Amino acid sequence: MKRNIFKLFTNKFLSYPLWVKQVVFYRLWQNMTENNCEKFIINYPDKLFSMHIPTLTFQGKQELCSKNSGLDNNIYNFLKFSHNGYSILESALNMFMSIEEISKLYIFCLEQNYITAPEKDDIYIMAGFISGKFPIGEYFLRIGDITSEDLKLALKEQADIPENKEHKLLGEILVKHGKISEKDLLTLFKLKSDAKKRFVINPEFLPEEESNKNIINKLQKEITILKEENKALKKTMSKIVDTVKNYDI
Repeated sequence: MKRNIFKLFTNKFLSYPLWVKQVVFYRLWQNMTENNCEKFIINYPDKLFSMHIPTLTFQGKQELCSKNSGLDNNIYNFLKFSHNGYSILESALNMFMSIEEISKLYIFCLEQNYITAPEKDDIYIMAGFISGKFPIGEYFLRIGDITSEDLKLALKEQADIPENKEHKLLGEILVKHGKISEKDLLTLFKLKSDAKKRFVINPEFLPEEESNKNIINKLQKEITILKEENKALKKTMSKIVDTVKNYDI
C-alpha cells in the first residue's frame, strides 16, 4: 500500500478552518521573505523538484527486477518508490533521506538511463544544483540569470586573484558586477544548507489513514448487514418453532 506520508501531514493543515489557514499561509510567506526565498514560492507543481514523480525507463525497470548491476540498496529503493508513483519528497520521507541525498540518487539514475528526463528544465537544474553536479555559476547560467560570457569573465577574475589576497567566491564576484543580486546568492546558500537536513514527521501528528477509514466503514456495513440477516433468521426460526408447536397439538 502506498504511504503518502506528506499528503497525510498536509491534510492535517487543510482540515483547519479558513481563518487558521490564512494565518499559517501568512506566517509561511513571512518566513520565506525573511530568508530571502521569495524566488522559491512556486505556484506550478510541475516546476517543483520535490513534487516531481520520476518515470522509470525500460532499462530502469529491468535493473529494478534483475539487480544485475549490484547497485547500492538505496538506488533500488529509489527506483522502487519511483515505479510506485512516489514523488521526490515522498521518497525522501519514506527512505529517511535529505533532499540532497535523494537528488544524488536522482541524478545517478538519470545518467544511467534508469529514469526519463523531466519535461521541465527547472527540475533537472534544481536537482543538479542540490546534488552538487552544477556549481553555483552553472546554476545561474542554466536558469538564465547570467550569460556564458558573464560566467567566463567571473571565472577568469577568480583565477587571476593573487595568492596573497583573499580568495573570492564566484557568487561574490557575480554580485560585485551586478550580474546577480545579493538576495539571489543568500537564497542559494539557504537552499543548499537546508537541502542537507532530513525531515522526519512524527507519526503521532499524522491523521488516521484514509485506507483504515475505508476498512472500518466496510466492516461497519458488513456488521449492519449481518445484524439484519440475524433479525430475519430469528423471525424465520420463530415461525418454524410456532409451526412445530401447532403440529404437536
